[in-house]
Amino acid sequence: MTERKATVTRETAETNVRVELNIDGSGQFEITTGIRMFDHLLTQLAQHGVFDIKISASGPDQHHVVEDVAISLGKAFNQALGEKQGITRMAHAVVPMDEALAAVVVDIGGRGYSIVAAAFNETNIGDMDADLVRHFLVSFASEARINLNARVLSGINDHHKAEALFKALGRA
Repeated sequence: MTERKATVTRETAETNVRVELNIDGSGQFEITTGIRMFDHLLTQLAQHGVFDIKISASGPDQHHVVEDVAISLGKAFNQALGEKQGITRMAHAVVPMDEALAAVVVDIGGRGYSIVAAAFNETNIGDMDADLVRHFLVSFASEARINLNARVLSGINDHHKAEALFKALGRA
């Protein structure tokens, strides 16, 4: 099997993003976006997906940084998967994080579509706008060209709900 790696660079008026991905990694990561909570969530994706991910991103506002990282990471996954030979096309994971429970189902069939049902109690999760969790997942699915159904099934703490979603995405 060929190496399943990709590097994507995205430079716009709003951001500078570089993503390096090795799907057949060991969960290693180097992630710097300037948004501590987002870095934490992306770390969960790398560790629980057992992907090696390097992300460097900068920009003046969170919305564009999160969106452009999602676009770049989605493109990297799509490129690294190539012809998608030797993989299981559909998968799911249900992940607890203390009192929270999240489920993610993916179909790597080449069509980007997403449904995200994740209600948060507060406007922010740490230093990150809570709605950017949804926006990341939608943008990622579109560029990765996967069907993504992500749901927070229960939970009280917004941090735990978001972290369970990213862990479940990695596992799925």
